[in-house]
Amino acid sequence: MDTKELIFNESLIRQKIYSYNSPLRLTLEDDFFTKAAVIFSIIPYEYKPYELILIHRSDKGIRHRGEMSFPGGKFEPQFDKSLRDTALRETEEEIGVPRKQVKIIGCLDDFPTITQYIITPFIGIIDKNQTLIRDEREVQRILKIPINFFTSKSNFREQPIDIEDKKFPVFYYNYIDRENGQKYTVWGATAYMISTFIEKIYGFTISNLGLERFKLDKIKDIKEYIKYRNEITSNF
Repeated sequence: MDTKELIFNESLIRQKIYSYNSPLRLTLEDDFFTKAAVIFSIIPYEYKPYELILIHRSDKGIRHRGEMSFPGGKFEPQFDKSLRDTALRETEEEIGVPRKQVKIIGCLDDFPTITQYIITPFIGIIDKNQTLIRDEREVQRILKIPINFFTSKSNFREQPIDIEDKKFPVFYYNYIDRENGQKYTVWGATAYMISTFIEKIYGFTISNLGLERFKLDKIKDIKEYIKYRNEITSNF
């Protein structure tokens, strides 16, 4: 894609996404899944492609330890009145951005994961001068990755994984941080959300295989997720 197309255009993005309560937005409900929300975090610039804020999670926990993701987490009814509250609270906790400094402009469709979460991605704008402070318990590193890294097919990888006689598509990007030379693999739900966003906003399909991710009911039937996770990540 031409990098000029990737200069931040709020009006364009607003036209292509939904409000949280829009009847056009896919919303999912199932007691078998944990509700969660993230801020699909955008840093806009005037003369160059915008960046996405991603975090490298700590090695604690069971489901998503050491993975790359957007700031976010699971709905906590004792703290959150809504999933929007969840996304903003977790963003403040994980990268130190106060909720009043995040401009939410809409949502993507709800997204079910094999780890049995339903993620609601809120599109949020964060100023380029905003200080980012990582939560040392939960976040190893905060990265700002230009959107044109994700639109480049030379950076994109995909592989079909056999899960219970079905082909499941796994998307991933290997990003090398210029500051420390470390490789960070953006994969799974996060990579799929990014590719979905790119296709929705710009009409640019990055996948060549054209495989669809599993629907909610199929995910509910999957057993031994950890076995598949290890098989997937061993190929990165």
